[in-house]
Amino acid sequence: MASEPLLMNLENNVYLEDDVLVIIDRRKLPGIVTPVYCSNEEEVASAIREMMVQGAGDIAITAGFGLYLAARELERKGRDRDRVSLEKTASLLRATRPTGFHMAALLDKIMVRIDEAQDSMKPSEIIMKYLNRAMERQREISRQTGFHAEPLITSGDTILTHCFAGPGLLYMFQYARDKGKEINVMCTETRPYLQGARLTAWSVSEMGFNTTLITDNMAAWCMSRGMIQKVFTAADRVAMDGTAANKVGTLQLAICARHYGIPFYILGYGGPDRRTKKGEDIPIEERDAREVLEFQSQPISGPRVKGYYPAFDLTPPELIDGVVTASGIQKY
Repeated sequence: MASEPLLMNLENNVYLEDDVLVIIDRRKLPGIVTPVYCSNEEEVASAIREMMVQGAGDIAITAGFGLYLAARELERKGRDRDRVSLEKTASLLRATRPTGFHMAALLDKIMVRIDEAQDSMKPSEIIMKYLNRAMERQREISRQTGFHAEPLITSGDTILTHCFAGPGLLYMFQYARDKGKEINVMCTETRPYLQGARLTAWSVSEMGFNTTLITDNMAAWCMSRGMIQKVFTAADRVAMDGTAANKVGTLQLAICARHYGIPFYILGYGGPDRRTKKGEDIPIEERDAREVLEFQSQPISGPRVKGYYPAFDLTPPELIDGVVTASGIQKY
């Protein structure tokens, strides 16, 4: 039996050692397992900003650890109740990845817990207690999302994925295998960070599934040849109207899937963001153009060429056959 993938549970790749946060750099996987050591909130913010951690839920928990490190440092200085400094740290962390809502929601809830506790517990204790519960809840949400997604798969299907859809995708495949379903997986490479190649394809292949990697511009051709039966991606945020913000490239997959009559599903985990009514309310992060113009720090075009990198796009609900959450499948 194949082993459990490294990325199925966050505790395997983001964890505390004393008062230092250890992050397994996902940009370097699967070639090498490189731990990055963050001793303060600025280093955690930089790690998030530089894509060492990927996936909305995992980013949120990592940011929570950044807030914990800041609280511990304030406590060492005898400033346990310096809420202004903690809120400054929370703002720093929130600004690192604006499209996903999970991080802001988690940090907001932690700050409320700190305010409510008054002097009964130290802020760092409150934060750690909340993070432990949040990680367990995140793990259960991933399991339940995979559980509800599994019946959508028919034995013999080839499933197309884009970017890294999180542990819910891996649980979905695990449950399908437990039921004896034969599944093939096709992964887009997902430029420019290659999450589909380095994270998804690697993880699924380690589980023992027949896995094929394609470049991002091959998906429509593969659909036209009948090579794909269903598409599953995740979403960094789902608006209340059903619009899904996910890694750029998701929209074109949804358009192609609709053209060829292929079901397209979003793994929505905890469900839509109740504070985001419409897709147009979702901020789209635009990252440094150098991330498109370079590959492994080497230029791939001429010095006069400009780059453009919107990290996410918006898929409207009419192109989505269902948003799979921990409580079931939602249609808009």
